Amino acid sequence: MTYGADRLHEEVSYVAYHFHWPRTEILALTHAERARYVAEIARINTRMNEGQ
Repeated sequence: MTYGADRLHEEVSYVAYHFHWPRTEILALTHAERARYVAEIARINTRMNEGQ
């Protein structure tokens, strides 16, 4: 199974926006690592939006 270019772009943009990491460093992460950071950012954003 291949990973879609659009999905990869979304993940890189999301992590770069929130952590201010350069694209090259984000692309050097494995898919599992990127997915973990995306999930953690989403969790943090949800918690912040709930006022916790």
